[in-house]
Amino acid sequence: MVCVSRFFQRLTFVLAATIFAALGLGFALGEFGMFGVHAGGEQDGAYRQMHVYAEVLKRIQSDYVTDPNINQVTNGALHGLLESLDADSSFLTATEYKIYKDRPTTGVAQIGVTVSKRYGYATIVSVIPGSPADREHLADGDVIESIGDSSTRELSLAVIRLLLEGKSGSTITLSVVRPRKPDPDKLTLTRTVTTAPALSEQQYENSSILYLKPGALTMARVDDLAAKIKAAGKSRKILLDLRDDSEGDPEQGIRLANFFINQGTLASLEGQKYPKQTFSADSSKFLTSAPVAVLINRGTYGAAELAADAIEGAKRGDVVGERTFGEGSVQKTIELPDGSALLLTVAKFQGPDGKKIQDEAVAPTVLVGQNADDEVDADENPQPSKSDEPLNKALALLKAKTS
Repeated sequence: MVCVSRFFQRLTFVLAATIFAALGLGFALGEFGMFGVHAGGEQDGAYRQMHVYAEVLKRIQSDYVTDPNINQVTNGALHGLLESLDADSSFLTATEYKIYKDRPTTGVAQIGVTVSKRYGYATIVSVIPGSPADREHLADGDVIESIGDSSTRELSLAVIRLLLEGKSGSTITLSVVRPRKPDPDKLTLTRTVTTAPALSEQQYENSSILYLKPGALTMARVDDLAAKIKAAGKSRKILLDLRDDSEGDPEQGIRLANFFINQGTLASLEGQKYPKQTFSADSSKFLTSAPVAVLINRGTYGAAELAADAIEGAKRGDVVGERTFGEGSVQKTIELPDGSALLLTVAKFQGPDGKKIQDEAVAPTVLVGQNADDEVDADENPQPSKSDEPLNKALALLKAKTS
């Protein structure tokens, strides 16, 4: 058994580092707990809470039915502490953090999903068309109960994303819970290098409406959107489909909104210790005053949510579909002395109305459900699929507007 003095020294140090780093307070071992601390206000509250944590773990060590693995218990407590803040905040052990730092940044193979956490488990936000996940009919809202033998409830989001990555051709086993199915599906998928779908463009209503589906909001893709919108002219109406758009840079989401908005606040970014940034429309980047509508769903995530929220907040156009996922934050990496680390959310994006997107997501102005199997026809002058109710509704709204 780990001796009590060593255990409490490690516990006090790690919990102090975690709590006080989260509060943005400096620390030194000599100022804490049993070594003497003199603090007030929130620091006093954090100090008292540390004593509660220490007492609980002391009881686990002395009274639990079996001799506990103290490192495992402590890591589990820290994992739960960070996840109680939000899905993006994570505690990484020294081993996990080394893997995180050494991971490749290009050419990484995956199964073609964007994941976050909901209800304590990994949840699929969106699926890349044609990917291994798509071929297994995985969809947004499906819950990944376990990866291999590891329950995702016990894993931080950062580790979940690491486990989904690997060498091209390697396999991964998932247990997936789907809506309206009581029993999980056990799936083995082969990782591949996947890319976001190409920019999709269609013409509707005798070419008076230009339909654009970016698939991702990278700088290159937003450049392509700018070129399409410029070529469309000042009078052609724009239907921007951001459904299942979960890749991209927040800056590009704000830039996309600026194409349709020539003045006012597009978004802001703020945290307790993070200097507030306000993103205002730049009239030199404004491209069109023609009517616009935006399609969103549960797979609309991150940069795409910023674009949709800015357009909605400026009352620039109708936002049609379902409530988005809710993601828009900035993380800071805080290395701890024992080699572990925190990935801590330090700021959140807000829409023009001051609403935090990560907390409240983006609600459509026109709520319409969606059929997961919808497809847009590829004819020269296509008609919308009768089953794609959000697309039909957005087209009807645009048709009724005067350019």
